[in-house]
Amino acid sequence: MPNRSKAPKIHEIRDVVLPRPLVHRLDNGIPVYEIHMGVQDVLKVEVIFQAGRPFEAVPMVSRATASLIREGTAHRSGAEIAEVVDFFGGTLSSQGSLDHITVTLYCLTRHFDALAPLLTDVLTEPSFPEDELKAFINRNKQRLQVDLTRNDIVAYRLITECIYGPTHPYGYNSTPELYEALTRDDLQKHFRDHLIGANCQIFVSGKTNDAVISRLNAELGKALPQGVPSIPRLDGMGAASGKLHQPHSHTVQTAIRLGRRLFARDHADSNGLFVLNTILGGYFGSRLMTNIREEKGYTYNIYSSLDPMQYDGYFYVGTEVSNEFAKRALDEIYREMEILQKKPVGKAELGMVRNYLMGNFLTMLDGPFNLAEVIRNYLSEGLPLESFEEMVRTVRQIDAAQLMELANKYFNPSEMWEVIVGNPV
Repeated sequence: MPNRSKAPKIHEIRDVVLPRPLVHRLDNGIPVYEIHMGVQDVLKVEVIFQAGRPFEAVPMVSRATASLIREGTAHRSGAEIAEVVDFFGGTLSSQGSLDHITVTLYCLTRHFDALAPLLTDVLTEPSFPEDELKAFINRNKQRLQVDLTRNDIVAYRLITECIYGPTHPYGYNSTPELYEALTRDDLQKHFRDHLIGANCQIFVSGKTNDAVISRLNAELGKALPQGVPSIPRLDGMGAASGKLHQPHSHTVQTAIRLGRRLFARDHADSNGLFVLNTILGGYFGSRLMTNIREEKGYTYNIYSSLDPMQYDGYFYVGTEVSNEFAKRALDEIYREMEILQKKPVGKAELGMVRNYLMGNFLTMLDGPFNLAEVIRNYLSEGLPLESFEEMVRTVRQIDAAQLMELANKYFNPSEMWEVIVGNPV
């Protein structure tokens, strides 16, 4: 019997390997990645299309298409679709990101045969009802009106617009006018042009079996037209750096966003910057959190983030502070970046960050749905799965000198956008 009075020994995580999915091809060429894990009779099917903002002919059309694709088809109303899914205890959702439109079905494995035709119906013959489009426009206009009263949201909108420019797919912001301009014809055209087999990947995870793959082929392998892969349009670009202060009435806090344009996840410096960002502000024990929250008490929360998209990416620091502390908080952010440029990260701190990130990697691979998410993130961006192991190697092997070199390369104040929203004293 184990001695419960003694804590188990702590072992260093030496390696993390990403399990590989089984790969199938439907009759129309769509790749299907199967992650067969778990003992529960549960299935997740994600159908992902390269159909986000870089492929838009009309601003906001990808988001509207993603939101309304399951609100009615040529054969069923939105209510009838929801009723069928509920009857079988499933969940059908759709969402749009900057680069993709994703339709996701959760169900018991034994019920997939019954729900597969419904999934096909949604993905091939959505009707985009006019009344649902009007409701979507009204909901989002009202939500936007509320969001624009929050200086943190205003600051986020401004810094992405500053970095990429107001016409770039990653830089433009939603407005009431853009919502009002959407038409049913816009959604139908976006659907016809981009939600096709050539832009599609399917990820199946959970308790899968051969019957599930066969059923997918019988449905989507026949119904989805192959078409021609869409070409992204990435027109427009903002200035390299600058400063913007926008007053915001009736607020006792100032929102700070500080950042710059970077690159997509396939860049040679991406993995190293991931580690550097974690040290600066990427976890609760980061330098920004320790200094500006715990020691100075200027804010409740401060963080830094790397946001990689499929075709680009950016870095930013975000926080909200009392108006009287805004200038001091901003100075401390720059100071922490400068320290990383001039002083090597200590062995103990780097070891702690390594352990934290290696533990996160294990959590990311815990269970079929988490594993499917990791695999999907890489493959949907056109990256090989070996990129995950490369990230793990970087976390284990990067040294203080390499981190300092990256800090000097990317943390220069003259290359940053500084956005302040509020009324700093």
